[in-house]
Amino acid sequence: MEEKSKKDHRALLNQGEENELEVFGYQTQNLRRAFCLTGSVLTCGILPLLFYWRPHWRVWATCIPCPLEEADTVLLRTTDEFQRYVRKKVICLYLSTLKFSISKNPELPVVADPHSVINQAVLKPELKLRCIQVQKIRYVWDNLEKRFRKVGLLEDHHSCYDIHHMFGPGLTSEEQEVRRLVCGPNAIEVEIQPVWKLLVKQVLNPFYVFQVFTLTLWLSHGYIEYSVAIIILSIISIVLSVYDLRQQSVKLHNLVEDHNKVQVTITVKGKGLQKLDSRLLVPGDVLILPEKLSLPCDAVLIDGKCVVNEGMLTGESIPVTKMPLPHMENTMPWKSHSLEDYRKHILFCGTEVIQVQPSGQGPVRAVVLQTGYNTAKGDLVRSILYPRPLNFKLYSDAFKFIVFLACLGVVGFFYALGVYTYHGVSPRETASMALILFTTTVPPVLPAALTTGIMYAQKRLREKKIFCISPQRINMCGQINLVCFDKTGTLTEDGLDLWGTVPAADNCFQEGHNFASGRALPWGPLCAAMASCHSLILLDGTIQGDPLDLKMFEGTAWIMEDCNVECCKFRTSDSNIIIKPGPKASRSPVDAITILRQFPFSSSLQRMSVVAQLAGEDHFHVYMKGAPEMLAKFCRSETVPRNFPQELRSHTMQGFRVIALAHKALSMGKLSEVESLSRETVESELTFLGLLIMENRLKKETKPVLEELREACIKTVMITGDNLQTAITVAKNAEMIPQGSQVILVEANEPEEFVPASVTWHLVENQENGPGKNEIYINIGNSSVPPGEKGSSYHFAMSGKSYQVLFQHFNSLLPKILVNGTIFARMSPGQKSSLVEEFQKLNYYVGMCGDGANDCGALKMAHAGISLSEQEASVASPFTSKIANIKCVPHLIKEGRAALVSSFGVFKYLTMYGMIQFIGASLLYWHLQLFGNYQYLIQDVAITLMVCLTMSSTHAYPKLAPYRPAGQLLSPPLLLSVLLNTCFTCIVQICAFLCVKQQPWYCEVYRYSECFLDNQGNFSTNMSLEGNWTGNATLIPGSILSFESTTLWPITTINCVTVAFIFSKGKPFRKPIYTNYIFSFLLISALGLTVFILFSDFQDIYQGMEFIPTTTSWRVSILVAALIQFCVAFFVEDAILQNRELWLLIKKKFGFYSKSQYRNWQKKLAEDSNWPPTNRTDYAGEGKNGFYLNRGYESPEWIPRGKLEWGGQSTEQHFWTRL
Repeated sequence: MEEKSKKDHRALLNQGEENELEVFGYQTQNLRRAFCLTGSVLTCGILPLLFYWRPHWRVWATCIPCPLEEADTVLLRTTDEFQRYVRKKVICLYLSTLKFSISKNPELPVVADPHSVINQAVLKPELKLRCIQVQKIRYVWDNLEKRFRKVGLLEDHHSCYDIHHMFGPGLTSEEQEVRRLVCGPNAIEVEIQPVWKLLVKQVLNPFYVFQVFTLTLWLSHGYIEYSVAIIILSIISIVLSVYDLRQQSVKLHNLVEDHNKVQVTITVKGKGLQKLDSRLLVPGDVLILPEKLSLPCDAVLIDGKCVVNEGMLTGESIPVTKMPLPHMENTMPWKSHSLEDYRKHILFCGTEVIQVQPSGQGPVRAVVLQTGYNTAKGDLVRSILYPRPLNFKLYSDAFKFIVFLACLGVVGFFYALGVYTYHGVSPRETASMALILFTTTVPPVLPAALTTGIMYAQKRLREKKIFCISPQRINMCGQINLVCFDKTGTLTEDGLDLWGTVPAADNCFQEGHNFASGRALPWGPLCAAMASCHSLILLDGTIQGDPLDLKMFEGTAWIMEDCNVECCKFRTSDSNIIIKPGPKASRSPVDAITILRQFPFSSSLQRMSVVAQLAGEDHFHVYMKGAPEMLAKFCRSETVPRNFPQELRSHTMQGFRVIALAHKALSMGKLSEVESLSRETVESELTFLGLLIMENRLKKETKPVLEELREACIKTVMITGDNLQTAITVAKNAEMIPQGSQVILVEANEPEEFVPASVTWHLVENQENGPGKNEIYINIGNSSVPPGEKGSSYHFAMSGKSYQVLFQHFNSLLPKILVNGTIFARMSPGQKSSLVEEFQKLNYYVGMCGDGANDCGALKMAHAGISLSEQEASVASPFTSKIANIKCVPHLIKEGRAALVSSFGVFKYLTMYGMIQFIGASLLYWHLQLFGNYQYLIQDVAITLMVCLTMSSTHAYPKLAPYRPAGQLLSPPLLLSVLLNTCFTCIVQICAFLCVKQQPWYCEVYRYSECFLDNQGNFSTNMSLEGNWTGNATLIPGSILSFESTTLWPITTINCVTVAFIFSKGKPFRKPIYTNYIFSFLLISALGLTVFILFSDFQDIYQGMEFIPTTTSWRVSILVAALIQFCVAFFVEDAILQNRELWLLIKKKFGFYSKSQYRNWQKKLAEDSNWPPTNRTDYAGEGKNGFYLNRGYESPEWIPRGKLEWGGQSTEQHFWTRL
């Protein structure tokens, strides 16, 4: 019983998806709430503050666990490693509030769809349902399945028949009202958060709360100047953060606001057409599609055709033709029926309908599938509002370090309590002095200093036209050691250039046509295919469509014209254009071609075809184009030239993009017969026409950038949707695969009836084939990679299909391939994202650079996604480059490294600054003394504040080093740096503290004022000072005037200056320190000021600084001690701690190795004499070669979300938000 109750208390939301959440049910208890209210009053608001930082504590304190069915509050927890909690109230919706009556009979459904979650969520006779709103998505409680389910969308189980017959006639007005109440408005609303709310969120940050406590304490002790400086700095920091957040909020609001104000026409069952605001749309509504409509929802096309601009989704403003959902009688879910090609029926929210083609049976219609944040655009906006948290060791380490410093402060607190209590000081003053020492260890300027470093980096990136929406990722860029590149538009030019055609006839290739010759393409079936087999449209007199199609069509020199009654006798629903020979076209016996039917291109099918009619003919023609390997399968074997593989390889291996074309004549002569033709009938028994050769040139920046990354030991990978052989050649031309390296082709096959899944390894070799020409072929002999060419000298290449099989059936083999995987071709958008995630699981820090077309998912998944497109789809990418080439990648890595090193430097400096003051103050506390306000002020404002705000402004080093900076704050060199400098500081300060007591002129001023006055004459200073110090001769505990503070202050101040210099290392990640002019000037000025005060004999300075004059020899001794400390610290830091070769030697000597997964795999594989495999086939099976069947795999496109295991345990936010 208890087990069942526990099970009912917990459930999963969005199971198996990236945003999976655990949900727990709770019931609020009034007695517990009363106790918490009392506690809040008694703790003066500290308890509510803790509940604000830890929402699950509030739920645990005020509620008791209960089954989800009875809960009025739910606690949500992410299932990733961060385990973040969110509290939500359960809302009840009552259908009785609607203007019409609803049957309370449990047997009668509320909505027409019997399987709708709405019917299962409504409780009768109460007519209520329970729901929660999580990350803008509404979930209702399903009383049948006992779980929360998403609403605002049509369920996927509907068949084509259901969509046409159940929703095709439209919804009744009553059902619309029910769905509006349950699903909510069809709006993507981004609230512009009020400034006061943003301010409160910033101010309630744990670090700022601690800062308020510290500054209040200091102000109460009269330390006004520095406190005011920190307050001003904090206010500026908060205001800038609020401004930035507000601007982002306004920008996002403006981006989506127009979407919510669209007027649409729908069909209402029994009432006909009705105009209404798009906010009122519900899933199941039938939308009438006019031209020039910005779609306010996701919808499935059921009647007619339309052309849409999907730039919002893909980043490419290319018209896409959408086809109506077919009428099918079976009960198969409609998405399964269309397989991977179901997207051709869907009109996505935010895309624009630019042309409609009615079917002749009425207007173009679509059924609303998803509304609001459930839509494609809603999902994009949600990814910006709720970004996926990323691990980065720096922030988790910084948090641990601050906790350690706070613990040290607690030790200081109890030390001060002990000392002051022992001397009989009043409890109030004892507590006050103890708290002051406690606050010394955690510098209040820390958040402002680290934020400033990021701002400097952001500013430098902006100067290079790189814009960032997630500044905290800049530090992460410093750790990038793998960069994935898209090919077309990223490594190569956007457009394709026509190179030539190679026609085929009589089972062999004929002499080709070269476009560079300037001659027109001769008329023939190949020319007709190029002129008609495309998806181009004529919009406002301009031909628009896929760049490849456009280039191919331009090569024919034919033109498009509007099809009207005068010029076209073939008026059909599928065509409103005709194609005619242009003035520059070769002579043709055909006056015009009309496209009657179109089967659009699909990346999964790798082909497209059209049914066309030539003017003056009674019969029809089929023209087809596509990937050569695919198209050859649909042609009659006797028409495919025997040397087809060799001819194809000769072009693809030169980096050309190759398209094959085919044709056949149809015997039918009636248009009605054409309309009923299936794709399978059309695409069969074709005649092979030849090849179209297109050139995709490398961008001039590609080769130098890839070389720079290779020299920096940063792995580069190509992820493309293009042909595998073309990708290999481009990689070789760009020297992504260096000369002399071996390429191993990995080809994996799905299991068949009696054969398990297999993976075959082919060695791709280079062979000279004529002067200056390299031909690459697949060697199927017994050669293998020579033993001397192991390691990084071999590269794996594979297609998306092979990657999919490897993921499914050879999951344990995948890491071995990925560490040397370089080419991934024919990859779908989902596979690109999955591949980036798999690299991250190997502990790579992954950068992804793409043009935004099909890379949006991968750009968001990567640690640093850089989009070269400014389209709306790329908005969710952390970085966007206005300059569309890959030069932005090394720029970003350089700035990331500089920012990361600066962050470490600032953190180390501020830690040391806290330790220097802590040690000095602790020594003075021994005699109930402390530093004076102006002594602190010079250290805090004139040195520390100015120095740490300018330390990060040093520019990045222009050359990428072949190694990365340390990514962990708790690494041995960094910890030893702080520890040893602390020891040096401690030794020098203690020695100075003890030595000053041994001087003949020393006396304890506040105890022995007479002794002090008698000894004034012995000082080698202006004797007229003697009479001016009598007023300070009798002091109480807590005094400032002492020989100890006069001695310790110059040592601690010079120490603050020298550690700033020591921790500002330049090369190899930043330019030398002297190039940072302001910082260098401040250091020299601070040092000069300190030495001047140390050796000056001016009465006003001594009185103002509350010093006692000492002998010149003692002052020289102080300066010498400080300089010796600097020399020792500098030598240790530069020659030992920053000596990379020494640390590598120590690691090798003691057997320390990297814990990174990819490093471990590289080490294992280097020792494996059988790796890499070549020219063999392996089969999947339990226990063989460590391969196993991945049973978690479900479908080709869906890849299970893995729990990432790299890096640390921190979110992308500032580390102090985790306190």
